[in-house]
Amino acid sequence: MTTGRINQVYHTTWLIAKLDPIKYIFEKPSLSGRVARWQVLLSEYDIVYVSQKAIKGSAIADFLAERVEEDYEPMEFEFPDEDLMSICQTSGEESEKENWKMFFDGASNALGHGIGVVLVSPEGDHYPVIAKLNFYCTNNVAEYEACVMGIQAAIERKIHILEVYGDSALVIYQLRGEWETRDSKLVRYHKYVSKLIENFDEICFNHLPREENQMADALATLAAIFKVGTNVKIQPIMINLRECPAHCSSVEEEIDGKPWYHDIVHYLKFQQYPDQSSENDKKTIRRLAMNFFLDGNILYKRSRDQTLLRCVDSIEARRIVKEVHEGVCGAHASGHKLARQVMRAGYYWLTLEKDCIDFARKCHKCQIYADRIHTPANSLHVLTSPWPFSMWGMDMIGLITPKASNGHRFILVAIDYFTKIITDNASNLNGSMMKEVCAKFKIKHHNSTPYRPKMNGAVEAANKNIKRIIEKMTDIYKDWHEKLPFALHAYRTTVRTSTGATPFSLVYGMEAVLPIEVEIPSLRVLKEVQLEEAEWVNARYEQLNLIEEKRLTALCHGQLYQKRMMRAYDKKAHSRQFREGELVLKRILPNQHDLRGKWTPNWEGPFVVKKAFSGGALILAEMDGREFSNPVNADAVKKYFA
Repeated sequence: MTTGRINQVYHTTWLIAKLDPIKYIFEKPSLSGRVARWQVLLSEYDIVYVSQKAIKGSAIADFLAERVEEDYEPMEFEFPDEDLMSICQTSGEESEKENWKMFFDGASNALGHGIGVVLVSPEGDHYPVIAKLNFYCTNNVAEYEACVMGIQAAIERKIHILEVYGDSALVIYQLRGEWETRDSKLVRYHKYVSKLIENFDEICFNHLPREENQMADALATLAAIFKVGTNVKIQPIMINLRECPAHCSSVEEEIDGKPWYHDIVHYLKFQQYPDQSSENDKKTIRRLAMNFFLDGNILYKRSRDQTLLRCVDSIEARRIVKEVHEGVCGAHASGHKLARQVMRAGYYWLTLEKDCIDFARKCHKCQIYADRIHTPANSLHVLTSPWPFSMWGMDMIGLITPKASNGHRFILVAIDYFTKIITDNASNLNGSMMKEVCAKFKIKHHNSTPYRPKMNGAVEAANKNIKRIIEKMTDIYKDWHEKLPFALHAYRTTVRTSTGATPFSLVYGMEAVLPIEVEIPSLRVLKEVQLEEAEWVNARYEQLNLIEEKRLTALCHGQLYQKRMMRAYDKKAHSRQFREGELVLKRILPNQHDLRGKWTPNWEGPFVVKKAFSGGALILAEMDGREFSNPVNADAVKKYFA
C-alpha cells in the first residue's frame, strides 16, 4: 500500500487494509514524529482494519498438486539399518569364552503379566529384553517364562558361559536340582529349561534378593502395566546419566596452564579476543568484562555493593579455602558459610561456592564431629510369630541400683513372639552356660545388632512397661523384688494395644480373676460359684477349645497394628543405600569408652563396607582389611567423602 494524498470527494469511501502497519497506526494510543503525522492524515477517511486470515492447508495442497514434477520421489520413513548402532569386527573365539550374566524377573498382577530380562556383557554393557504375556499365568509361571526368554536370548547371542540370577527362590532351587518340582504347570517348564541349558559349556543359577534385581523387576512391572498393541514396536530403552541440571550452565576447568580469567585480562588489556572465537564467545567475554576491573596485572571483580574482590587462580583458591575453613582462625563452617567468608575476605573465582561446598563435605574433622543422624535408614521390618511360644525374646533389666535386699541386681525378661530365641548382646546371655542350654534343648540362638533396640523391640517395650509399673508400686526401693510378681500380674492382665487382648487370656483362654472380684463378687464369679465341679470342668474345656479362635483373632489384629506402625515409621525413613567397597563412618555408641572424654567425636572411621545385606545390616572392615566380628546396622553408619 502506498500512502499519498487522497483528494476529498462528496461520498463515503471505505478503505479496507490488511497490512499490520495500518493496525499499528490506528490502535497505538500515543504516537510521535512521522507516524503521528500519518495518523492525522489518515484519520480524515473511514478506514477499517481487517485481520489477515491464515492460508488453509487445502489451498497449499492444491497448489503443490498442480506443480508436481516428474522426477519427484516420495520420502521413505523406514530405514533398513536404523537398529544398527555400530559395526565392528570381533574375534569369535574370544567372545565365545567370555562370562556373561543374566538377570530375570516376572510380574503377575491385576493389570497384566510381564517378564523382563537383562543380559550383562563382560564389559558391563546391559541388553534389556522385555515381553508382555497375553495369557493368564501365575507368578511362578511368569518367572519361568522370563528365565526361558533370557536363556533363549543368550543362545541367540552364542553365549557359552552364563551366570543366571533371579529373585525367585522356587525357580532357582528347582533348576539347581535342590528342590523337587511337583506342580504340574511347572514340570514342563523345568524339562524345557533342562534342554536349553545343554547349549552352554557352563551355566549356574544363583538366587539374589529382590533389592539387587531392580532392573529386571522394573522391566517386568513395566510390561505388566503397559498396554501394547500387536503391531507396535518399541525400541530398547536407553538410560543416560546427567551429572548437572539442564537449567543451569556448568563451568568446566580447561587444563591449559592458564587461569580462568586469562581471556578477560587479555581483552581488557589489548581489546582482543582469543583465537577461533565465535560470535557467541565474543559476546560472552564482553559481557563478563563489564563486571571486572584491571589494576596492573591484578584483576578485580565488582560485587553488587561495588566492593572489589581479587580474582585468584585454582592453586590460590585451594589455599584460601583451606586457610579460611581449618586455619588458625578457621571455624570449620559449612560450605555456604565458607563461601560467604571467602568473599568477605575479598577473594573471588568462578566456582567459589561449589569448591567451598566440596571442601567442607570432604573435611575429616567436620565429618567425624557431625551431628548424629536420627532419621531411620531403612523401612521397618516386623516379626510375626505363627503360633504362641514358637519364638521368644529375652533381655536383661539392670544393673539395678540400689540392689534388692536379697542381693538381686538384674531382671531377666522373656517374652514370646507368637523354637527360636532372640536376645541382645549382653555378655551374660552369650556365655558358655547359654551355649550349653541351647545345644541341649536344640534352640536356635541369634544375636541382634549391637546397641540396636529396634531389633528386639517387643522385649524392649516390655522392659519399659515393667520398669514403669515397678517404679509406681515401690515405696521402699530396696524391696523392689517383692513387687515384681504383682507388676507381672498387672502386665499380663492388661489389654495390649498390639493384640487387642490380654496376654493371660491368650495363654489360658479366659480372663484372670482379680483380687477385688473375690472381695466384691462380680457377675462371672457369682456364676462360677453356683456351678458344680463337673459343669465348671466342661466350661473350661469349651474355653480351651475356642482358644485357637481367640489367638487367630489376636494374630490378625497384631498384623493390622504392625502395618499401621510400618506406615507411620516409613514416613520418617530416609533410605541410605551402601555398596561394597564404599567408605563409611560408624557412630560411636554410648557404651564405648574414649579417653578424649567430652571432646569425643560422634563418628569414627573411615571403614570399608565388606558386605551389604538387603535388610540394612553391614559387615565393616578396617582400612587394613580386618573385619568386624559383629554386623552393624545402617542406622549407625553414614557415607564418608574422601
